[in-house]
Amino acid sequence: MRKFKELMRLKFQAQLTHRQIARSLGIGAGTVSRYVRDLEAAGLAWPLPAELSDADIERRLFPEPGARPQAAKAAPEFAAMHQELKRKGVTKALLWEEYREQVGPERAYGYSQFCERYRRWRQRLKRSMRQTHRAGEKLFVDYAGPTIELIDPASGEVRAAQLFVAVLGASSYTFAEATWTQQLPDWCESHARAFSFFGGCPELVVPDNLRSAVSKACRYEPDLNPTYAQLAAHFDVAVLPARPRRPRDKAKAEVGVQVVERWILARLRHRTFFSLAELNAAIAELLEHLNTRPFTKLPGSRRELFERLERPVLKPLPSVTYRYTEVKKATVHIDYHIEVDAHFYSVPHRLVGAQVEVHASATTVAVLHRGACVAHHVRSRRAGAHTTVAEHMPSSHRAHMQWTPGRFLNWAADIGPATTAVVKHLLTHRPHPEHGYRSCLGLLNLEKRYGRVRLEAACARAHRIGSPTRKSVLSILTQGLDRSPPPPAEQTTLALTEPHPNVRGSDYYH
Repeated sequence: MRKFKELMRLKFQAQLTHRQIARSLGIGAGTVSRYVRDLEAAGLAWPLPAELSDADIERRLFPEPGARPQAAKAAPEFAAMHQELKRKGVTKALLWEEYREQVGPERAYGYSQFCERYRRWRQRLKRSMRQTHRAGEKLFVDYAGPTIELIDPASGEVRAAQLFVAVLGASSYTFAEATWTQQLPDWCESHARAFSFFGGCPELVVPDNLRSAVSKACRYEPDLNPTYAQLAAHFDVAVLPARPRRPRDKAKAEVGVQVVERWILARLRHRTFFSLAELNAAIAELLEHLNTRPFTKLPGSRRELFERLERPVLKPLPSVTYRYTEVKKATVHIDYHIEVDAHFYSVPHRLVGAQVEVHASATTVAVLHRGACVAHHVRSRRAGAHTTVAEHMPSSHRAHMQWTPGRFLNWAADIGPATTAVVKHLLTHRPHPEHGYRSCLGLLNLEKRYGRVRLEAACARAHRIGSPTRKSVLSILTQGLDRSPPPPAEQTTLALTEPHPNVRGSDYYH
């Protein structure tokens, strides 16, 4: 509080200099001189009347602007000004100059009064309208808290549907639809339908910190879900998540959700729905009424503001239709395959052990490494199966893939019939012929070390002893048994010459 009485006492009664008064009151000497002049101009003399307070003195020295005699000022159109400020590049200084040219310098408020009166006018609006959003800049998205019940006409099961809401910042133009879940596919597809509803894309999308949008919430550097980031890249928009526990960052979404709950959900509370399409048709009908309903304190409606302010500045939709693509990280297995929904897809074998980024849509699977696409496959739903491209395999594996049962049999026939018999056994006594390829290859390669004659003899001996396997053939060769004469046939039936107490005979069982 200014101590005007003390200043006058020190000046006129104590007869102190202005510098002494300034040091005593803790103000500047120039301020003391100015107040003394103002007090004299206001007709105030010492001693002051006892009932005169500092506040009374201040009102006489600094009367309200309306109390001073002045020419009538033209009041600005603050409602129109509030909407114009949402246009890109429009400032209060520019609007003040236009206002001054329109009403004339003598009837126009000064720039400071112009801004101050606008500030007071804006404070009388609803809290959500105090924020000034530039046209085409932000789209606020969120889910409503209440859900909508739907009844399965076949089973009678009651299922809850979620309500997705998107609100443009400058016009409050609103989009809403029902989805089954808040999971990534529904979240991303709702964004795509919202952009299509608006006929363009904003610069920024402001979501909450739900898991489908943000992998790791942070006030300063949140980590976007990679699938959500891929959607943002497709539509050329930036995502700016609201700060955790800061609802003011998405006040437009909070109010938009509240409006949708009051003007849509509340009106549907007595209706029964049996399908999501039926529910969304009812929502679309009420949404049209909501967007054309006039504002309470501002001129026009949401649709009028959207058509006038936001539609012209929205970015065009991409020429390629958006398809939901799940993006996730994967590590290449030792067999140079990655797993997507229990199916295995090949990548170049040089990437074994590397971390790659997988983009899986409904029809394709693309694999990226350091931003470059290294593999592209048709999506398969066969669990446990493999999709392998030959170019992704090492040269030795490609050679193995070229083997067939006929090729092994032809190779064995060149060596001899015994070798052919062992190869046939290896190919036929496995669940699948390919399971015996490696054993056949190992068997036939013994020719390089032991020669055709010895390999044929070893295969004949293995067949005679009832063990036509690669391991038996290799054992015969390493021990040199292929060079020994075949063992004579022996009598294997034993006759009992004497009775034995443990042999009961057939009569025992009668």
